[in-house]
Amino acid sequence: MARITFKGNPVNTSGELPLKGTFAQDFTLVKSDLSNLSLSELKGKKILINIFPSLDTSVCATSVRKFNQLASEKPDVIILAVSKDLPFAHNRFCSTEGIKNVITLSGFRDTGFGKAYGIEMTDGPLKGLYARSVVIVDENGKVIYTQLVPEIAQEPDYDSALAHL
Repeated sequence: MARITFKGNPVNTSGELPLKGTFAQDFTLVKSDLSNLSLSELKGKKILINIFPSLDTSVCATSVRKFNQLASEKPDVIILAVSKDLPFAHNRFCSTEGIKNVITLSGFRDTGFGKAYGIEMTDGPLKGLYARSVVIVDENGKVIYTQLVPEIAQEPDYDSALAHL
């Protein structure tokens, strides 16, 4: 398990992020139109997975906006925005914000993703939600970058993530 903080208070996660150089574990999550999308469907493409607790927080919303902008500058990269928000909330947010370059995915049906990627918070006020993190997978399905943001109320390191794209 990893330890992060939420507003300075310690929070534990269900495990560790995947190790760089390992194959990313496949998952199936729900798109905003209620259809499923599996990581394996995206093989052959470079994928940035932006994981966060909820779009209804300013930091999470900001990360989706920033990665949406960055995605428009990197057409060869697919950006996934993953939370446990319902697909309806994802759809509303993307429509309101004009988000067109990010695929939002909900983990509301899948209890395995957060555990498999080690990012499900196991205690604290956001217990059960995903910890803020970034995972980049190359065209062959290998993990080439990870970041578990140490304080949930902080944004991810965009520059470091971009350097790996």
